[in-house]
Amino acid sequence: MNPFKFRVSLAAPVVFLAIGFSGRAAAFDLTLTDPQLEWVGEKIFLNECAGRQECLVHWNEGEAFPSLGIGHFIWYPTGVDAPFVESFPALVDFMEVRSVAIPSWLAELEPRDAPWPDRPVFLALGNTEQVRSLRQLLNRTRGVQAEFMFKRARVSLGRIMSEIQPSERPAMERKLKALIATPGGVYTLMDYVNFKGEGLSPRESYQDEGWGLLQVLREIPADNDDILAAFRLAAANVLTRRAENAPKAIEKRQWLAGWLKRLNTYRNDPG
Repeated sequence: MNPFKFRVSLAAPVVFLAIGFSGRAAAFDLTLTDPQLEWVGEKIFLNECAGRQECLVHWNEGEAFPSLGIGHFIWYPTGVDAPFVESFPALVDFMEVRSVAIPSWLAELEPRDAPWPDRPVFLALGNTEQVRSLRQLLNRTRGVQAEFMFKRARVSLGRIMSEIQPSERPAMERKLKALIATPGGVYTLMDYVNFKGEGLSPRESYQDEGWGLLQVLREIPADNDDILAAFRLAAANVLTRRAENAPKAIEKRQWLAGWLKRLNTYRNDPG
């Protein structure tokens, strides 16, 4: 039995997610209005790009792949094998299902790998027609990207709940129920899954220590007065551990401060 039932439409007034585990009736429901979904998308866009459109197609120093869109979705060039889950091709597939018009060169790309082999080539080519058309696509489809991220978070929660031990599920369910009770908690789940993954892939680890959503949820104490504050602290511990275990010093020297700053946005919107 699929533990999730999902229906989402940007044209509809409500985004609905029902979750049930172990064959039971839905344990809790999640609703987001269109304005709330838009708010989540804008928050993530600010996290990744500080609202700058040029950042929608970007290649970070020290990475073997470009990052695209409001969620900085990973896109691997041909032959690149990195320990992170690739997400941009799945976003393009989702756009096509949603009948979004995408640039012809992207639709015809086979295999659907990034067309630049490495960062120096990407930077040397500059603002090409491919890059411009990608930025235009990703700027006008922020809502669809937020919807894709919502769906990805839904799938990730299902995978986490199905792969953990039965004895762990009641505590995990309580934490998730507390998180999805508010738009701020939904945003936190959506952003972190797209930011650092779900934590189920053995490859996404350093020294056998993962850094995804599962690891953060496990780090949260069973008893806490503020689930978002507990999530921020747990995520800070997990990401600090990742940076300290990382084989490249750039993670601790340059990236960790930005990661920790991002966690501070995991709060409820006063509106």
